Amino acid sequence: MAIKTIAQKLEQLYKLQTIDSRLDQLRAVRGELPMEVSDLEDELIGLNTRLANFNTEIETFNEQIFANREQIKTSTELIRKYKTQLNNVKNNREFDALNKEIEIQDLTIQAAEKKMTELDKSILLKQDLINEVQTRLDEREGDLENKKKELTEITAETEKEEASILAEREKSKDSTDEKLIKAYDRIRQNFRNGIAVAPILRAACGGCFAKVPPQLQSDIRQSKKIVICEACGRIQIDARMAGIEEHVEEEKAKPKRRAVRKK
Repeated sequence: MAIKTIAQKLEQLYKLQTIDSRLDQLRAVRGELPMEVSDLEDELIGLNTRLANFNTEIETFNEQIFANREQIKTSTELIRKYKTQLNNVKNNREFDALNKEIEIQDLTIQAAEKKMTELDKSILLKQDLINEVQTRLDEREGDLENKKKELTEITAETEKEEASILAEREKSKDSTDEKLIKAYDRIRQNFRNGIAVAPILRAACGGCFAKVPPQLQSDIRQSKKIVICEACGRIQIDARMAGIEEHVEEEKAKPKRRAVRKK
């Protein structure tokens, strides 16, 4: 395989750039829809997680209510038992001890009833939150369904052309230097417009419009080495390589008028 010159490598890289730009423009037709679909899917996951957490909390509250209800049954049974024993006490100490136990169980019942009331209120609050989240969830599911339908329709219109461009890209990629492609892909990721290879236009970088020193302009025109923009990091090429003919006004030396001396 013949060794490619720097100029040939840059030409192939710019060809890949033009293919990617066409692909970017095609995908731009979809606008923000893919991102909106992704955001809605993430939001639905969050809402479903919240619902699951709320329902788990309600289950815990119900378990606590059941435990307190059982505690009330137990304390009520103990009070009945202690009151029966009061009929058979033999001295004041036993009488006082049984009354003390009855008092303790009464307080236990009161505490359990208070706790159950609080838990009932907590369940009602959680249920209100569940209703709010469920309403939002239903709305978001409807939005997602509509967005997905819209995205599917747009994708169907462009997928054939996209497949053709992708095939062209793979072919171009196969004939381009692998190291250059890695650098190119890395640079592309840094810019929203995906431009990694920029021609020099009017002595400035076609990507960031920073001025290019004359010596670098000469190096770029000669295509003897790969030049990176000092300002933005893009790969720079001569405008003619990009098929752009710059119309540079050449300054013409105008003959100086001699002052006419008056005699």
